[in-house]
Amino acid sequence: MGIMSKIMRPLPQNVSFGESFWKDFIHPSKSGANVTVSTALQITAVYACLRVLGGGVAQVPFKLMRKSTDGGSYPAIDNQLYRVVNSKPNDWQTSFEFRENLMFQVGLLGNFYAFKNRLSGPNGKLAEIIPFEPGVCVPTRDSKGVFNYTVTGNDGTPKPFPASTIWHVRGPSWDTWRGLEAVRLAREAFGLAIATEDAHAKLHANGAQTSGLYSVDGTLGVDQHENMSKWIKEKTTGGNRFLPFVLDHSAKWTQMAMTGVDSQHLETRKFQIEEVCRACGVYPQKIFHTDKTSTYASAEQFNISHVVDTLGPWYSRIEQSANINLLSDAELKDGLYFKFFPNALMRGDSKTRAEFYSKLYNIGSLNPNEIRGLEDHPPYVGGDEYRVPLNMVDPANEPTSKDGDNE
Repeated sequence: MGIMSKIMRPLPQNVSFGESFWKDFIHPSKSGANVTVSTALQITAVYACLRVLGGGVAQVPFKLMRKSTDGGSYPAIDNQLYRVVNSKPNDWQTSFEFRENLMFQVGLLGNFYAFKNRLSGPNGKLAEIIPFEPGVCVPTRDSKGVFNYTVTGNDGTPKPFPASTIWHVRGPSWDTWRGLEAVRLAREAFGLAIATEDAHAKLHANGAQTSGLYSVDGTLGVDQHENMSKWIKEKTTGGNRFLPFVLDHSAKWTQMAMTGVDSQHLETRKFQIEEVCRACGVYPQKIFHTDKTSTYASAEQFNISHVVDTLGPWYSRIEQSANINLLSDAELKDGLYFKFFPNALMRGDSKTRAEFYSKLYNIGSLNPNEIRGLEDHPPYVGGDEYRVPLNMVDPANEPTSKDGDNE
């Protein structure tokens, strides 16, 4: 069953993709390397940055919330869309996998497209979200500014879809309706990383030996030149690469190519890691680039900066995109909204998590059962009461002193 057949069905069905729709649009770089989606993903730094972004967005809870009349907000577990975004967006992906894939696409290509499969009927509830492979969906805008999307199926036939049926998550944009492609804009950084890695690999494939010039006195005939070239190749490659090279008849060997040290391969490759991190908006330390280390005393603040500077903008971008693309006007008016919960990043730090709960409990912001719920523990009777220390008295309710009390 092709993806077009899947889209045309009103009810959720199993889906299977045919050949990959990755479109390797070639972006030549000045280094000579052609940068495509496939070659960019083969750069370790690019892949590592996308994993950091994808994991940061996918590992925290992403829930549909509802504002209440008392000023608080609660998970809208009674809404069908809560299950779709929180646990099962479609038949073959978990919520984690869906959001990780979303970040891989929007982080590298600047755009993520998914089909909103709604149930037939007057309400048209959203049953599942079907992500498109890169290159399948293309946005268009007519002369009147109306947006549409052209989707190409497995059979190569393009079909138009109205904007209301597509969830389009855009990265940073210049023209306001299409995200900017990191593959295109950062092609020089990606291209130099590819070229440097390729040159380094070829150097080591030759036993880290450089090429040179073999010169002799006199003139060589055609046969002599052929035999000499064959002999040099036999003596300098394979198992003979590290053996002494014996010359006679006033022959001289002159090194012509730079060594890895001379060309500063390692320095260039390290610098390209930083360039890739700049393009992706990820701290080099997060992809284990140990040349740029943080001290242990600043590790906590460093990780906070990562959440604020790197993940925070993506959280807001995806939340707002989901609000306007997945919720109707009536649902928005009813107080529904999507929200990431980055506090889940404290899961591995029990001490910090305990201090966080303790401070909120002491000011009456959380009650025991709410804390137990955040830790997946069952509530207990009487745990819904909010408590504060006895020495915390509301000044408005403090009794006033009378004349003579201080005498």
